Amino acid sequence: MSKDGLCAIVTGSASGLGAATAAILAKGGARIVVNYSSSQKEAEATADLCRSAGAEVVVVQGDVSKDADCRKIVAAAAAWGRLDALINNAGTTKHVPHDNLDGLSAEDFQRIFGVNTIGPFQMVRAARSLLEAGAKASGRASTVVNVSSVAGISGVGSSVAYAASKGALNTITYSLARALAPLIRVNTVCPGYIDTPWFTKGRGEAGAKLVRDSVVAKVPLKLASTADDIAALVCFLATPSSSTMTGEVVRMDAGMHLIT
Repeated sequence: MSKDGLCAIVTGSASGLGAATAAILAKGGARIVVNYSSSQKEAEATADLCRSAGAEVVVVQGDVSKDADCRKIVAAAAAWGRLDALINNAGTTKHVPHDNLDGLSAEDFQRIFGVNTIGPFQMVRAARSLLEAGAKASGRASTVVNVSSVAGISGVGSSVAYAASKGALNTITYSLARALAPLIRVNTVCPGYIDTPWFTKGRGEAGAKLVRDSVVAKVPLKLASTADDIAALVCFLATPSSSTMTGEVVRMDAGMHLIT
């Protein structure tokens, strides 16, 4: 999985899956734009980890739901004159049981779709010219990897709005894969449960443990995926190792989808 000289943006890379993805790319010799919305301290820690691997790193604050911020994030890579990979990892949710229809407002939907669905589209639009420059320079397609969720396939997850936003992101993947070929490949990863602070922030320590224990008990592989597990797949799709893949929505859920 060669990453030498690869120029990449990883949105939402202050912690969790984004941080793990940035670290793997950095260890392979990539140059990284680390992006965060509000967690500057964590983003700087991710950047330090990448720099310790010898990577060139730029840290940029930006909320991907805002088009101007997307353009600012991409501008941080302009000095390199190219992009080889855009990883749309930034995401948000509101934890609301699916049968609690009063628990989600129109504003909740707008915020969740703004980050999870509109944000990746805006990032691709802002990065298109640099991604095409990367393809022309390297002689191979540049890549976009969207981080979605099994929620977008099965209508499960933290809320109806979250599942809907990820389902829309999956279909955006198909549309953009057609529209941007042959210079840009577009693929999506749909993780199941990932053992990161995401659930702790939304449900608290006790609630997060209940979710983890329930998942491990149910899934055929009897394990909880780590951020590094999913990041390895993200990086595979971001590099020439997956050079003949585009328009794929790849599920990685420890076999949860096999349960009937």
